[in-house]
Amino acid sequence: MTATKQFEAESKRLLDIMINSIYSQKEIFLRELISNASDAIDKMYYKALTDDSITFNPDDFYIKVSTDQENRILKIEDTGVGMTREELEENLGTIAKSGSLAFKNENEIEDGHDIIGQFGVGFYSAFMVADTVTVYTKSADSGEAFKWESNGAEGYTIDPADKGTHGTEIYIKVKENSEEESYDEFLDDNRLQSIIKKYSDYIRYPIKMEVTEQQPQEDTEEETVEVTEEKTINNMIPLWKKNKDELTEEDYEAFYSEKHYGFDKPLKHIHLNIDGQVRYQALLFIPEQPPFDYYTHDYEKGLELYSNGVLIMEKCADLLPDYFSFVKGIVDSEDLSLNISREMLQHDRQLRLIAKNIKNKIRKELQGMLKNERENYEKFFQSFGRQLKFGVQMDFGSHKDDLKDLLLFYSSKEKKMVSLAEYVERMPEDQQYIYYATGDSIDRIEKLPQTEMVRDKGYEILYFTEDIDEFAIKTMMSYDDKQFKSVASGDLGIEDEEEEEQEKSEQEENKSLFEEMKNQLDGKVKDIRASKRLKSHPVCLAADGEVSIEMEKILQQMPDNQNIKADKVLEININHDVYSSLKEAYDNDKEKLKLYTNLLYNQALLIEGLPVEDPVAFTNDMCKVMD
Repeated sequence: MTATKQFEAESKRLLDIMINSIYSQKEIFLRELISNASDAIDKMYYKALTDDSITFNPDDFYIKVSTDQENRILKIEDTGVGMTREELEENLGTIAKSGSLAFKNENEIEDGHDIIGQFGVGFYSAFMVADTVTVYTKSADSGEAFKWESNGAEGYTIDPADKGTHGTEIYIKVKENSEEESYDEFLDDNRLQSIIKKYSDYIRYPIKMEVTEQQPQEDTEEETVEVTEEKTINNMIPLWKKNKDELTEEDYEAFYSEKHYGFDKPLKHIHLNIDGQVRYQALLFIPEQPPFDYYTHDYEKGLELYSNGVLIMEKCADLLPDYFSFVKGIVDSEDLSLNISREMLQHDRQLRLIAKNIKNKIRKELQGMLKNERENYEKFFQSFGRQLKFGVQMDFGSHKDDLKDLLLFYSSKEKKMVSLAEYVERMPEDQQYIYYATGDSIDRIEKLPQTEMVRDKGYEILYFTEDIDEFAIKTMMSYDDKQFKSVASGDLGIEDEEEEEQEKSEQEENKSLFEEMKNQLDGKVKDIRASKRLKSHPVCLAADGEVSIEMEKILQQMPDNQNIKADKVLEININHDVYSSLKEAYDNDKEKLKLYTNLLYNQALLIEGLPVEDPVAFTNDMCKVMD
C-alpha cells in the first residue's frame, strides 16, 4: 500500500472549516456528490460527441445510489469519464481544485452541456457524514484503475485497483451516531430518495436506486408482497425546460400540486425562458387561496432557486418584492454567481436583473387578468389585495406606481369592486376629488350620515372596509391627478360660492351657541360647526387634518399605541328639529343644553363606531330626556 500523502497546499484547519462551516445542512453532501457524478458524465458525453472512436449509447449514462446498512456503507457510482492517477492527485489531492471548472474553461463549453461544479470543494462535504471515503475510478482515456482513500485531514492514499469500466465509485463509511447527531438517516433508502428528489430531481441523467414496494398479488393468500426493483427516481427533465406548446394546464396544475405550493389550484401560471443579459427559466404561479399563515410573521416568502437543475435555495426571498410574496414557483439560471458552498447567492447584478424582470412579469400578468379575466382577478384580489395595499404604503410609497392600477374598491354606484381607473373614467366634469368613506363593512358605510351630501351630488363613493385602505390612499395622495377626499373631511370641495357664503353666515349666527357647546365638551372636539353635508341626520363627526377618525381607531389598537387622535369636529344639522331644541335650551336652560350636547356627542361617537367614554353617564342622560 502506498504511503499516506498530505493534502497539497492546505492545512487540517482548512478542511475542518469546509466540513463544519461551509455547509449549513449535512444532507447537502449527497447533492454535491451527485452533481460531481453528473459533471463526470457530462465530460464523457462531450467526449462521445467529439471523438468518433467512442461508441455513444445514452442508456450507458447513469448515476446509482445504494446502501449496505449492515456495514454502514453508502455508495454513489457513475458511468462518467473517470480519473487518471494524475487527475486524482490534482482533483482530490488539492482542496478547492475544480477539475470541472478547468474542463469547462479548456473546452470553452458555453451552451448545452453546462458543468455544475465550479469550486472543487463539494467532494469534501462527504466528510461531514463519513469516517472514511474510498474512491474507485477508471479513466476513459486509460486502461488503469485506481483507489483513492482518506479519513479526512490526515491525508490520503492512492493505489492501483481493479475496475472493469470507466467511471467512478464512491464508498462512504457513514459515521456512528453520537449524542448530538444521528447519521442513520444517510443509510435509510427512503430518506436518501427524499434528499435526491429535493436537490437533484432535475439532474439530466437517471439516478437509480433499488426501491422496495408493496404490490398486489392474485391467487395467493397474501394480498400484497414486497418487491424490490431498480428504478429511476429523478424526473431529469424539469417542466420549466419543456416547450410551452407541449404542456397543458393539467401539467402545470400537477407540478403545482407535486411541489406542495398549495391545496388549491393556481389561478395563473407564468412560464419564462429568457435568453438576454442573464439567461434563466422561471415557472411562477399565482395561487387562488392564501396559505393559513400568509398574513402572519411566520410566513416565509421566496422562490425555489436552481442552478442548472440543482436546487440551491428552497426560498430565495430576494427574487420577489414583499407585495408579490404570494407568488410560488422556481427560477433556474446558469449565470448566477454562487458562493463556494452553492447554498447562498452573492448579491450581484444578475440576481437584481432577474428579480426586476420577474416583478415586471408578475405585474403585467395581473394587469392582463384584471382586463381580460375579471372574475379570476377578483378572486385573486379577495385573497391578496390586502398585500398589494400594504405594498403601496411600504417604503414611503416608492412602489405605488407599480401597484396603483391593480387596486380594487367597492363602489357605491356600481355595487361591485371597481378599479381607480374605472372610477376616474366615470367622474363628472365638475367633480374635483375621488371620494371615499371608511367603515367596518359595506352595510355600515351605507348608513353613514357623512355620505349624504356627496350622494346628493350624484358622485360615486369608494368604500374602504380594510384597516390598510386609508393608509395606502394617504400614501398615494392622488390618482391621475385627482386627489382623494374622505366624505368625513372638513372640506368636501363641493359647495359653490353662494353655499359657502350661507355657511359662513350660519356659523356666525350660531357662534355663541356652538362656543357654549364646545366648552361643555371640555376639549373632546376641536370645533362645532353647522353642517353642510347632513340632510336627514341630526349630527355627525368630521375630521380636520391628516389623521381621520377611522385611522385613529386603527392606531389605537396597535401594540405601540402612541395615543394619536384625530382632530374631531362635531357637525350639527341646523335644518333638523334637534337644532331648534338646542337653541331653545341655550336661551332658557343651560343644564338642558349640556344634556343635549353630551347626548349628541355620544350619538356621533356611536355612529362612527367609537366607544362611548362613560356608558353609565350616557344611559343616565337618556333617562333624563325620557323623564
